[in-house]
Amino acid sequence: MKTILRTALTLLCALNVLTASAQEAVRHTYRHQGMDREYWLYLPENLADDAPLVLLLHGYKASAEGYRPEMIQVAKENGFALCYPQGALDARGKTCWNVGYPFQEGLKTDDVDFLCSLARHLQKEHGLSRQNTFLTGMSNGGEMCYLMAYLKPDFFAAFAPIAGLSMEWSYKKYNAKKPVPLMEVHGTMDKTSKWEGDPFNEGGWGAYLAVPQAVGYWVAQARCTFEETIEMPLVRNKVVLHRYKGGEPAWEGGPAIEIRLYEVIGGKHTWALNDMDTCREIWEFFKVYLR
Repeated sequence: MKTILRTALTLLCALNVLTASAQEAVRHTYRHQGMDREYWLYLPENLADDAPLVLLLHGYKASAEGYRPEMIQVAKENGFALCYPQGALDARGKTCWNVGYPFQEGLKTDDVDFLCSLARHLQKEHGLSRQNTFLTGMSNGGEMCYLMAYLKPDFFAAFAPIAGLSMEWSYKKYNAKKPVPLMEVHGTMDKTSKWEGDPFNEGGWGAYLAVPQAVGYWVAQARCTFEETIEMPLVRNKVVLHRYKGGEPAWEGGPAIEIRLYEVIGGKHTWALNDMDTCREIWEFFKVYLR
């Protein structure tokens, strides 16, 4: 009974911490292409001049409000600004990022420009770093990360799609302008964003690459020369980290570009927070590319 009570109190304390963290992000609006777009912003106390900025994108049908409060604690400890942009509505009335799903045909929302324009606004308004701006997101937000890696490799210093997909249409339409640091976290039993890919659009999201193939594209772009495989400390599902190293320098005299794939064995369509400390892993990766 005492054990159950202690466990319940621990969970309650954790919930209170996450709720308090979520409340620290403040709602704002930003006018873009005739639309008032929402975003939530967390700024740590005593934020340094030229501090890093991380944009974190929600998934399809989700809300930026209260999303992934675990990342706020990481921002607080490491002194970076954290922005949660809100996706606009599609024809189905669902919040989304416009990444070219078949059912988004005709959608006029330019989220590529919105995210870049919003980031520039935040950099100017709060004295944040242009060089140290990063992008992460899950699922539909992860797809946006891959699209941005193609289209805006100079705008973001590194990318971290979570349970994200590389759409076949963008893979065939675009050539990478330059190599980028990128990490992906993905469950092998993800039934929404399948590890093995969906070449015939059976899921309705459009055809997309298998996760290892999608990550491998960026490995090739970075000209990584070897792979290091690490088993992460076991929490629930086993996580195998594939680190592709020996790539080209991120900038002249800078660190070598690394690509990471966190393979969550048996993992589903989640942030894998019960399997690893995903938010901290993202920042540990991003901070390698601080300038």
